[in-house]
Amino acid sequence: MSETATDTNRPTSDAPRPSRHFIQQAIDADIASGRWGAVGDSTVVRTRFPPEPNGFLHIGHAKAVCISFGLAEEYGGVCNLRFDDTNPTKEEQRYVDAIVEDIRWLGYRWPGCEGDARDAGVLYASDYFETMLDYARDLIDKGLAYVDDQTPEEIRAGRGDLKKPGTPSPFRDRTPEENRSLFDGMVSGGVADGERVLRAKIDMASGNINLRDPVMYRVLNTPHHRAGSKWHVYPMYDWAHGIEDSIEGVTHSLCSLEFEDHRPLYNWFIDAINRDRAEPIHHPQQIEFARLNPAYVIMSKRNLRQLVEEGHVEGWDDPRMPTLSGVRRRGYTPESIRRFCTEVGVTKFNAVHDVALLENQVRADLNKRAPRRMCVTDPLKVTITNWGEHGDADRVEMMHAVNNPEDESAGTREVPFSGTLYIERDDFMEDAPKKFFRLRPGGEVRLRYGYWISCHDVVKDTDGHIVELLCTYDPQTKGGDSPPPDAEGKVRKVKGTLHWVSAAHAVRCTVRVFDRLYREPAPGKATGNHLDDMNPDALHMIEGALLEPNWSTEGQTAWPDGIERVQFERKGYYCVDANSTPDRLVWNQTVTLKDSWSKQTQKG
Repeated sequence: MSETATDTNRPTSDAPRPSRHFIQQAIDADIASGRWGAVGDSTVVRTRFPPEPNGFLHIGHAKAVCISFGLAEEYGGVCNLRFDDTNPTKEEQRYVDAIVEDIRWLGYRWPGCEGDARDAGVLYASDYFETMLDYARDLIDKGLAYVDDQTPEEIRAGRGDLKKPGTPSPFRDRTPEENRSLFDGMVSGGVADGERVLRAKIDMASGNINLRDPVMYRVLNTPHHRAGSKWHVYPMYDWAHGIEDSIEGVTHSLCSLEFEDHRPLYNWFIDAINRDRAEPIHHPQQIEFARLNPAYVIMSKRNLRQLVEEGHVEGWDDPRMPTLSGVRRRGYTPESIRRFCTEVGVTKFNAVHDVALLENQVRADLNKRAPRRMCVTDPLKVTITNWGEHGDADRVEMMHAVNNPEDESAGTREVPFSGTLYIERDDFMEDAPKKFFRLRPGGEVRLRYGYWISCHDVVKDTDGHIVELLCTYDPQTKGGDSPPPDAEGKVRKVKGTLHWVSAAHAVRCTVRVFDRLYREPAPGKATGNHLDDMNPDALHMIEGALLEPNWSTEGQTAWPDGIERVQFERKGYYCVDANSTPDRLVWNQTVTLKDSWSKQTQKG
């Protein structure tokens, strides 16, 4: 069952119901009234997710995906995946492929997707172009649509504004016969781009500007990514949207709030087609909800495309991007995104969402599932001077380390411990304040799963930089355990526990640490240009990090998407980058162990 629904059981008239959001309540009422059919019939709830293949999906789309697919699952219905491929100038097959992959990754399926092909069962607006043309010709014959020869600029100016009614086109009163002939000429390919359009004849004085004779078709002599050069006219989104839903028998057409003012137009189109029609076509019900609006993130495909095309990021799947492919490459899990979409809720009120809510869901998920590993990102050498006091300076001891304290079944692994180690540079301070509980000269700390060590000398280079710590270890503290009491019964204690790697066994790797892509919660609000608010420190590359040798989690954790995720102890959660190779191991920071950003913004 989807985690989008607050109640995973189909409601009955007698059972007490928990709090349900307004879309669930609307569907409950439809089922109770028998509006769409009998309970148990998959057509009682048929939704759809209709992306445009002109870019990659982002986390804002994830909410719409979870709502449409999740509600269909909850009520035992179906959700179609349908591409609104009506604008060939911006659409590409690679966007189709990426969107299909994203929805599969989120864990959702659609009718027919069980086929061998990755896109089996996927529907397209272009599949219905012939039917749309038939309906358009029907409206022309009814005197409800006309061909307009005005330029796009003249049409835009003639629509007026909220204070001024529109001006009728000088071509508005053409006869149906003339309009039919002109439209057929557009369809056949004898008209230049932008020379003519087909408009609905509704009301140029309507208070809803969407009803002021909207354009239904424009001429585009541009090849389509699926249909090739077959088409010379393409339907506008508002004309195609409701017809697609009608053809597919969609019962609940779920849209974000910006389409609320378009609903009267969609209804008008269906009603106009059904006027004097012997067999009326299906009339879907549209319901709008507030879209996801996270702070410090942009949701505009145009702006996201700009980031990619101008080289501000590596690509659509750059881990700093809010795209689903980007957060997947960064190590986010589909479960955490679905839970986040549940947490923000389904309302009709636009609000800004704290992106920390998503990060917290990722932390909670990975804390339970991610194996632990030790990685030193800024290495400082530690030599244990008494390691060879019994004549075996090269010996290596294997320490038993817990894979995941949250999951006993994850077991343990063996980590090599030797006389030369590396710790984090900031885990040592020469002139340490009183409350510095890590390593200092004369101080003692616990090495996790290893031994307790004490620093007795500091080695510096000619410039005065610390290059090595000389320490001793206590053989009675193996595994990090406390030593036995002394002769007087006193127990020695330490407060600091450090992670480490053995110098001779460490695996060299690159670690990529990410910050937010923008410095401001509403990018571009102050200047009108989102690029002005980009964070120059959104990516920090750490070359030469050192990782324990048994870093692979193969066989310990099942990640269906094949992404290897771990917790670097005391650091955060990381995953192996998609472009990582055996010769150059690259780790992406998924999220820190704690929400440090909110503390920084509060201080700021």
